Amino acid sequence: MGQLLSTSSSSRRSHLLPSSASKAPLGKTEADILLSDSSSELSHPFPTETNNDNSTNTQTPPLLPLLKKAKGHYYYPVSGPKILDACGGAGVACLGHGKSNKSVIKAITTQLSTVQYASYAHFRVDPVLQLEKFLCESTDGKMGKMYLMSSGSEAVEAALKFALEYHAWNGQPERVNIISRSHSYHGTTIGSLSASGHTTRRQPFTSVLNRTNFHHLPPCNPYRSPLPREEYLSSLLTSLESLITTISPSTIAALILEPIVGAALGCVPPLPGYLSGIKSFCHTHGILLIYDEVMCGMGRTATSPSHHLHAYQSFPEPDISPDMMTIAKSFSASYLPASALLISTPLSNFLTSHNKVFTHGHTNQSHPVVASACLAVQGTIQSRNLLSNVAAQGGLLLHLLQKQLSQHPNVGDIRGRGLFVGIEFIADKTTKQPFERELDIAGRVHKTALKNWQVLVYASQGCADDQGRGDVIMVMPAYDVTAKEIREMVRRIVGAVREVFDSLWVA
Repeated sequence: MGQLLSTSSSSRRSHLLPSSASKAPLGKTEADILLSDSSSELSHPFPTETNNDNSTNTQTPPLLPLLKKAKGHYYYPVSGPKILDACGGAGVACLGHGKSNKSVIKAITTQLSTVQYASYAHFRVDPVLQLEKFLCESTDGKMGKMYLMSSGSEAVEAALKFALEYHAWNGQPERVNIISRSHSYHGTTIGSLSASGHTTRRQPFTSVLNRTNFHHLPPCNPYRSPLPREEYLSSLLTSLESLITTISPSTIAALILEPIVGAALGCVPPLPGYLSGIKSFCHTHGILLIYDEVMCGMGRTATSPSHHLHAYQSFPEPDISPDMMTIAKSFSASYLPASALLISTPLSNFLTSHNKVFTHGHTNQSHPVVASACLAVQGTIQSRNLLSNVAAQGGLLLHLLQKQLSQHPNVGDIRGRGLFVGIEFIADKTTKQPFERELDIAGRVHKTALKNWQVLVYASQGCADDQGRGDVIMVMPAYDVTAKEIREMVRRIVGAVREVFDSLWVA
């Protein structure tokens, strides 16, 4: 393997350990399993299949640890020490684990014994109506209707379809184009993946993804731009204006983006003025604006004294509310699979005044038990004032990570809002050169943190360029995390980061 220049204070020329030297043979112990090679996309590990001739398409991933239970902020494997959960899967388990949230469990079991299922096409049920009311009020009335589903991908797919059908109802069926951003991720379905700009997640399916009607803008990623911030913002909005002109404004149905980018970039907030600039262009040209808050929303990024529930509300810009918004993950804390598409009050009013029904449905859409779970989770967040804790502990988390890692030669950027923090690793601090993808730096940190420091973090690649380079880990603990637990998470994460890079750079 070639040489890389270490950016440590000694400025010595160093050799990166060959991958064969840094990997122990796969053994029978759980510790070996935890550290052994797996997909570099640790956030979405897909199993490989064995062909009839016993060959495989890719290297078969190892078995994952077998869990005995999860309680509070810890996972308990069948063997080995307990694991501190610093990411809640993909930022999902916002209330932690286990029986401590008895009100949620009670709400689910009570609904199961009342009405466990009723088709949305035939009946209305009270928990769904209550949930819709709660969500619309949480946006100060900007949203007017909810479609309750099961996953973020479903919600995004529904948003894209609604945009197309709305324009057709409105006498503009030629509006069939969708704008999104490169280095973005919106879901696993063909439509949501077509909207996504994450190269490695698209790659296995490029032959069937829609490249005619989906168009990608550069992302808003200030760390990766050499321009001053005002000039960078202007360039981003100019790129949007140019793309709209190239496509033709009258053919564009919607623009979709994450207000704070999750897995694709690693907790990157937008520049001030970016969202308002995007909304201005969209509404000037009749383009529906969709916020994908599947990962960053529902309290995850609360920072302000008002502790708003939705990510876009945490920015001081006036009225940057979207036309549609998708939510999931912390919506139900994954007590049950849940997501929702919210549409604005004007769109909802349009449906009523024009007697239109969205041509979209799922078997388990508007599921009463799911609605009850979501109501109980959100009620718990409100009654325990957990958004205030998100703001306080999120500030502490970001402060401690920056204090202890910002000077590390291989840590490029530490960013985020609330309990949604990303750490990006780089090969050179001056040039911001990313590591080669094959080194799987984020994966190494993930595995080392799990095996040697018993802390779980979320790892991803592809935040730096279109070649899948750019390593980031994300820290997304539960909303009820304490300051003591934050300090312990930081201690373990910092230890794992230092251990990985100490093992990589040798004289």
